[in-house]
Amino acid sequence: MVEKPNIPSIEAIRPLIAIVGRQNVGKSTLLNRLAGRRIAIVEDLPGTTRDRLTANVSWMGREFTLIDTGGVESEGSSRFSDDINRQVNTAIKEASLVLFLVDAKDGLLPPDQDIAAKLRAIKENVILVANKADNYKDDLVSAELHQLGLGEPITVSAYHGRGINELLDVILARLPQPATVAPNQSANCLKIAIVGRPNVGKSMMLNRLLGQERVIVSDVPGTTRDAIDTSLDFEGQSMILIDTAGIKRRGRQGEGVDKYSVIRSLEAIDRADIALLVLDASELVTAQDVHVAGYIQQAYKGVIIIVNKWDLTKALDKNEVTRCIRANFKFVRHAPVVYASAQDGSGISAIMPQALSIYRERLKRIGTGELNSTVQQVLSKHSPPHKGSRILKFLYVTQAEVNPPTFVFFVNDVTLMHFSYQRYLENQLRQNFGFDGTPLRLVFKTRSK
Repeated sequence: MVEKPNIPSIEAIRPLIAIVGRQNVGKSTLLNRLAGRRIAIVEDLPGTTRDRLTANVSWMGREFTLIDTGGVESEGSSRFSDDINRQVNTAIKEASLVLFLVDAKDGLLPPDQDIAAKLRAIKENVILVANKADNYKDDLVSAELHQLGLGEPITVSAYHGRGINELLDVILARLPQPATVAPNQSANCLKIAIVGRPNVGKSMMLNRLLGQERVIVSDVPGTTRDAIDTSLDFEGQSMILIDTAGIKRRGRQGEGVDKYSVIRSLEAIDRADIALLVLDASELVTAQDVHVAGYIQQAYKGVIIIVNKWDLTKALDKNEVTRCIRANFKFVRHAPVVYASAQDGSGISAIMPQALSIYRERLKRIGTGELNSTVQQVLSKHSPPHKGSRILKFLYVTQAEVNPPTFVFFVNDVTLMHFSYQRYLENQLRQNFGFDGTPLRLVFKTRSK
């Protein structure tokens, strides 16, 4: 049985504000505007946002966390309507305040009235916001919104930025007093991105790791469109798990939402410390799996290869599969392989301890004296390359950074360095110092004696 991690309440860190409303009223645009940066995918299509997205916002010395939600739908109106509505209800329960967003140009519509009926029970925690109010005429149209029984509407244009400062002032006036932040929640937070092709089980993997339903799980490829962040605590280590959209081959990426989803996934890898590369056991290694692993390696991120859906492939031999993986992922031989099933939970308990171990390896620092002594022994075992009479000479080496471990080699002529010898040096560093699960960055600089 998988032990449920201790998930700290975001409310204990900063107040939580949920943005809710029907489809296509500008919730994601408002989130981006309030956050001051483009976080949510914005597309002029209903249903672009499905899961809960979060962003931290600072205004006049106060901080709060915004949750963007999918558009509330009538029951049975789409395949995802029940899942989306359940996610919205969860966001409302978790929030200190709710921004109920309506469209000032459309005026009052029946779906708005249905949502308002649910929110009137927590009226004191609801701020009615009329979006797309680009001018004074739109302000007058929003007057009919008083019928919703949720007080005076705040008119804004999230797209143009009109009324945003006034909305922020109202939010601050309604926020609860700041909560005390636990001292270990902000420092040394380990960020883990769950990545892979579409429909390999990433969202279900996240839910299994958390021990709760955090994102929508579906057998339809492409259900997750944005990178979703979730905070948790594991063995005293603060972590953020990032669920991402499936990374499609370039030729199969559509325009609009598809394209931005892939960009979000690649950005998630960039800001993560470790990537969980999820494979489908029924397909094993595809060219796209190798492509995603290559991006992780180029970004110098730690990596765990997870063979998901292992419960469905009892005929396969694990040793044979491991050899297949190693043969296809030669450039990430440092990556541990975990066989798991997000469906039945088998193997899941090994993932978080492995990630924590890799994170510690990424933070490892080798003393300069020990490092130079070891490198000299390594050089004596295998002579450096040369061109004609010119021989590559190593003058000095130091570890410049951690996360990723970065080593700077000062040599007499960097043009004499060959990639095969660089690979030899990396292998020797691993053999002597470990660094399991993480790439090493080796930098070579020319310096005269």
